[in-house]
Amino acid sequence: MHTRRHFLQLSAAAFAAVTRAQAQPRQPNLIILFTDDMGYSDLSCYGNPVIRTPNLDRMAAEGIRFTSFYSAAPVCTPSRVGLLTGRHPIRAGQPNNTGPDTRGGLPLSEILLPQVLKKIGYRTMAIGKWHLGHQPKEQLPISRGFDEWFGLPYSNDMIPPWVQTKVPLRVYRNADPVEESPDQSNLTERYTAEALRFIKASGNQPFFLYMPYNMPHLPVSAGSRAGQSRAGLYGDVVETLDWSVGEILRTLKEQRIDNNTLVCFASDNGPWHNLPPRMLAKGVEPWHTGTKGVLRGSKGTSYEGGQRVPGIMRWPGVIAPGQVTADPGSTLDLFPTLVSAAGGTMPSDRKYDGFDLMPFLRQGGRSPRNEFYYCVGKTLEGVREGPWKYRKGRSGGSEGKPELFHLDWDPAEMYNLHDRHPDITARLSEKLKKFAAEIGADVVV
Repeated sequence: MHTRRHFLQLSAAAFAAVTRAQAQPRQPNLIILFTDDMGYSDLSCYGNPVIRTPNLDRMAAEGIRFTSFYSAAPVCTPSRVGLLTGRHPIRAGQPNNTGPDTRGGLPLSEILLPQVLKKIGYRTMAIGKWHLGHQPKEQLPISRGFDEWFGLPYSNDMIPPWVQTKVPLRVYRNADPVEESPDQSNLTERYTAEALRFIKASGNQPFFLYMPYNMPHLPVSAGSRAGQSRAGLYGDVVETLDWSVGEILRTLKEQRIDNNTLVCFASDNGPWHNLPPRMLAKGVEPWHTGTKGVLRGSKGTSYEGGQRVPGIMRWPGVIAPGQVTADPGSTLDLFPTLVSAAGGTMPSDRKYDGFDLMPFLRQGGRSPRNEFYYCVGKTLEGVREGPWKYRKGRSGGSEGKPELFHLDWDPAEMYNLHDRHPDITARLSEKLKKFAAEIGADVVV
């Protein structure tokens, strides 16, 4: 009798343990889809009249679409620094681009998002453009928190005739180059195949997939989907990226993990409308740089067109569908937001510039981000606070004169209100100088 009672007690305890485990929610899968040089107006859900992006449109309709979402910087490397560290690129020690002949890159002392996620049980993979340093090998993704990497070490134009270097463009698998001078026209399709393989192999372990596409950075090419868009070659490229997003979302449903996956989509900076003459070679045309749209400025500038980019997040059952918000968000916020979604904790030994958006995404209300700083290289050129933006910079052809814009009234930054609101100008100017001193940035005097 005693033995039977003891067996029943053990059985009840085991059943309770199983029930608790089943009730315990599994950590969500996390995906960041990150395009290169895609402009604010390149997607149909952001107003493009010709380019068709049904999958991204559906992703936005099933989640939240930001109309004031900002990349951490207006060019490639520092933008990726901000996303993967949650810190302004100047604060993180890498405010400028790296290239084929660069040694070093993002300081090894920086903690990257995948390193935090790996510690709490995540499988991690990077697919696509790295651009945070590739020599020595300690700079590569495989040494910085990613279990796997497949892609290019930097931008796809960093070869002759566009960039003068003797280093060939190589595709890497983990820590080693496996292919030289790849056909760029099918890179998006190859990256997509790698992503589907990784997702299908996830099993019961949560995963983090970071997918920084090489396109639509110049030179653009479109592979098997060439000639399908009314917007020409550039439209073909963007529609191929949309196809890739659709394949990933379809696979999440097929694997029955759709409701447990947070997918984020953004671009690293605005379109390259101000491309240098060196790029107009080997078939590259000025209209291969996307849609001008409503915003002033472009890649490399601190006007809105340089850093305001598409921002879409989707997590069925967690993020209510059909939301459009004009509140600011940033790629700087993805680090703390994804760590929060995963149930992790942020490292406590350094200052972060991102905000945890999860309470906002779950419950609505107002975004925790009310301000944003615009950095171009080592120079802090602007600050947004609420709808007001103060700017004193030289990028984009400006002359270093103070500018004040109300971005709700004037997202195109056409009307300088500096003289009408000297009090706001003075307050934001001081705020800019104070933050520049904190992070070690220059300011335009």
